[in-house]
Amino acid sequence: MTTQQVANKLVELCRQGKIDEVQKTLYAADAKSVEANEMMGPMIVEGLEGIKAKSVAFQAGVEEFHGATISDPIIGGNSFAITWSMDATFKGRGRMTIEEVCAYKVKDGKIVLEQFFY
Repeated sequence: MTTQQVANKLVELCRQGKIDEVQKTLYAADAKSVEANEMMGPMIVEGLEGIKAKSVAFQAGVEEFHGATISDPIIGGNSFAITWSMDATFKGRGRMTIEEVCAYKVKDGKIVLEQFFY
């Protein structure tokens, strides 16, 4: 898949709430995830299994999702970015709206790096 195709598929699946499918079909086995801080989990996670585990831990910390807005992707070479706004109630932290820029690098049709800015 091209970077544009990967980006479009990621947005489509995320808007449907299919994060597990995104990771399963679009990520490389050796993908890396970088967070802006430790609020959402470990700052750096390497490997798809670690990224999946981070996602499970994040979801376990959510008491209730109230909504999300995901932009269309902006493509630049082998990278793309989206904005993601999420409204959720977190266990022990209350209701929050999180606005972030999500940047991705694609190699050989798979996401090899995700980085979040919030």
